[in-house]
Amino acid sequence: MNTAAIIYSHSITARLQYIVDFLARYYAIEFKLTSNEETYNASQAPCKINYSYHKIAGDEIWMHPHVLLFESAVHPVKIECFQHQSTDANRQPYTCFFKAEGDLHFDLFAAIFYLITRYEEYLPHQKDAYGRYAHQNSIAFKENFLQLPLVNIWLEDFRSLLAAKNDLFLQQRSTFGHLPTYDIDMAWSFKNKGWKRNTAALFKLFATGKWKDFRERISVLRYKTPDPYDAYHWMDTLHRDFDLQPLYFLLVAKKISTLDKNISPENKAFQLLIKTIAAKYKVGLHPSWSSNQHPHLLAEEKNYLQTVSAQTIHASRQHFIALTLPDTYRWLLKAGITNDYSMGYGSINGFRASVTTPFYWYDLKNDEVTNLLIHPFCFMEANSFYEQKLTAEEAFEELMQYRRVITEVGGAMITIWHNSFLGTGKEFEGWRDVYRRFVSTSSPPDASGPSTVPIAIGIEKREV
Repeated sequence: MNTAAIIYSHSITARLQYIVDFLARYYAIEFKLTSNEETYNASQAPCKINYSYHKIAGDEIWMHPHVLLFESAVHPVKIECFQHQSTDANRQPYTCFFKAEGDLHFDLFAAIFYLITRYEEYLPHQKDAYGRYAHQNSIAFKENFLQLPLVNIWLEDFRSLLAAKNDLFLQQRSTFGHLPTYDIDMAWSFKNKGWKRNTAALFKLFATGKWKDFRERISVLRYKTPDPYDAYHWMDTLHRDFDLQPLYFLLVAKKISTLDKNISPENKAFQLLIKTIAAKYKVGLHPSWSSNQHPHLLAEEKNYLQTVSAQTIHASRQHFIALTLPDTYRWLLKAGITNDYSMGYGSINGFRASVTTPFYWYDLKNDEVTNLLIHPFCFMEANSFYEQKLTAEEAFEELMQYRRVITEVGGAMITIWHNSFLGTGKEFEGWRDVYRRFVSTSSPPDASGPSTVPIAIGIEKREV
């Protein structure tokens, strides 16, 4: 990266350094951070940013700081949102908070920190039915910007100010990318579940008079009809047709429970499926629900998946998006996970951290940055279907809306699909067609190469 900007602050803290490092990766520009005013004044950097309580130079970008980045504790913070007109007349006004003097009229650095660290999730809050942070608590939901990558919008507007000082900031802009990901919670609907589970299911269908479902299950078990969740050949064809490089997350819980309904990892057919997928694509762990209560299961499941897949497992996404900060991320790090794809809600689509760019997790309790790279997702078809009650066609429009807002900021769009929605079951009829239509349009006209982004979205490993 090229040295192009210097930032002055009266005090350098771990929080401020974290945000400066985030800016450097976002803009692919080196930012020098100093607390020495003489060094700042003498610098020949074409772009100077003053993050202090008083102006210093006439040609600088001045930002009056909020106290947040100079603290180490976590406590309730007063948030008052307002609408701010973009520096670009062609852009719509956007929501801001931490109003302050300066060229931006708000503390951009503190606002980014508040959102991407999920500061509000460390405060007392309401849980949802699954014991997760309820999205209704979030400022993004309350202030109606959950469906926007607000941090990226801020940073693109800030880019205009930076580019006025150094046009290198315009030369380093990223372009839209799409990373398709899949959660394999239940590899098959009927097949390979064992005679006990299938007998119990058949008896229940018989007892309740669901004859159509009874006959369908019998037909699948007699190999006369394909299993409705067996979408793997269709998915392979889609990947070849559109040059996709997906990432699969596999649930390999040893103990079957109400929320861990996967095929037994001891099943030979399931092991063969894992090997077949891993021979073509990157795979990650889908930690069982049970691992939330028994963290030692994480390492066991990870080791099992590594053995069967013959891949080193670095990536994971929580089953049912069961994410509790800071515990979940600490457990993942202890298990050797360095890339997590759980940053989103399991109850509504949108941008949980208000960003569509990967970022390193900042452990607020320990007040330090970690090596865990967070990859936010914005869309999961199960949210659209079960929680938002959308039809397949309405979900397509939702997908395209996310694509539009992410394209505008040159971000990475991560989507979650399940093999069940891409199969042949009547319940999900039309959803695989929606997915194919979206994939066929997920590369903008000015993009070149595959319409995908790599597993680490182009961010190098951070040494801490």
